[in-house]
Amino acid sequence: MTTAPDALDAPRTAPEDLLQTLFRPMGVDGVYGRTGEYEGIVEALAALISRHREPGVEVLRFPPVVSRALIERSGYLKSFPHLLGCVSCLTGSERDILGAVDRFVAGEEWTDSLASSDLVLAPAACYPIYPLAAARGIIPDDGLKFDVACDCFRREPSRNIDRLQSFRMREYVFIGPERKVQEFRDAWTKKATGIADALGLTYRVDAANDPFFGRGGVLVGKQQVSQQLKFELLVPVLSAEAPTACMSFNYHRDHFGLTWNMRDASGEPAHTGCIAFGMDRLAVALFANHGADPGQWPASVRATLAI
Repeated sequence: MTTAPDALDAPRTAPEDLLQTLFRPMGVDGVYGRTGEYEGIVEALAALISRHREPGVEVLRFPPVVSRALIERSGYLKSFPHLLGCVSCLTGSERDILGAVDRFVAGEEWTDSLASSDLVLAPAACYPIYPLAAARGIIPDDGLKFDVACDCFRREPSRNIDRLQSFRMREYVFIGPERKVQEFRDAWTKKATGIADALGLTYRVDAANDPFFGRGGVLVGKQQVSQQLKFELLVPVLSAEAPTACMSFNYHRDHFGLTWNMRDASGEPAHTGCIAFGMDRLAVALFANHGADPGQWPASVRATLAI
């Protein structure tokens, strides 16, 4: 599935210019206010992706937080603990909480009074769908398809406009037999590259691995590449030499089927796959490659986005 690494076009607009034009600082790297013009492009991209939704796909939108127990069971904590954000709150008696406030007023440390809650910030859009599907019982032979989205968080502060801490993710998810999951991913890879073509983006699709944590992370990453479990559509945002992953095509094998006991009528664990669109990365890629003014973008791109 890996495409030949043809030469990619260099971004037209400098990242620092886009940071100043599209975003407003909020005091933390990777967390920004967004201009109306930028949000208009994100909305247009969302509508474009929706127009590619197949019949029979169930639509679900999730909040930006999920239960800590869900993330722990899913295996995310073992693989990406360095990216996870846990919601912490002041707890205890009124006296305890007021004591923390008093320490803050006195210029002293108060955050040591925080305690972790039963919520974490969602690291990806698809995690809540697997226990929901499992609760429905037997996975049908033709599988289940979902369109999911949410605001996500990953703790990797950076001034790079393609690596936000708070970002939007849209996914199409398939749960079913191994062969059909593979077919789903292959079909969506073709659709997604067609979307990138229509958006006037230069790109390549390449095998990839996630930033697994710990001493075994390198080995796990190599296995992910060798088994072709993850591909990414890479678009120049910061540079042509180091393009940014704006879409990913993922095959989880039976990991979530076993984790959540999702099984077919014969008792075999279901396989899962998802196609993820980084909505903010795609929007930034459009501005980086076509310029800061959407009114000056190629007519074909504007028509594709219906703007």
